[in-house]
Amino acid sequence: MRFAQVRPGRQFVLALDHGEDFLDGLTRFCEDQGIRSGYIPTFVGGFHSARLVGSCEPLADPEAPLWEEITINTLEALGGGTLAWDLEKDCLAPHIHVAAGIKGASADGRVSHLVGAKVQFISEIPIVEVIGDTEGPALTRRRDANFPDVPLLGFGTGI
Repeated sequence: MRFAQVRPGRQFVLALDHGEDFLDGLTRFCEDQGIRSGYIPTFVGGFHSARLVGSCEPLADPEAPLWEEITINTLEALGGGTLAWDLEKDCLAPHIHVAAGIKGASADGRVSHLVGAKVQFISEIPIVEVIGDTEGPALTRRRDANFPDVPLLGFGTGI
């Protein structure tokens, strides 16, 4: 277990409109506002299409990270996540998960890590910036030798 005490900073509500790219819009907004760490308690909206981590094939190793993705069209989504600073790449690294119902399939659902999405109608996203006790971003993404392909949540410039 690892943890850090943080405090809320500024709070925003971002509305992404029809046709906008969800992750690009979120990242651009955070860049414009100088947000380097925070969280999205929940968001709601529609997606014209979304790419989620998943596979239609049996998993060779259920314990290993999965990088395959599936594309789903015409969804209603509820999600949330963290906004952390990738120290190696020097950029924001959102980690967003969604639960989405497919409108044309009796709202059958999918739940997974969001790889990308195009907004349909609107996505409404509350964002809470978080501040740590030291200079720099309170939340970071780091690589661990045990999981080199998985950027893990870290705190400040340490672990």
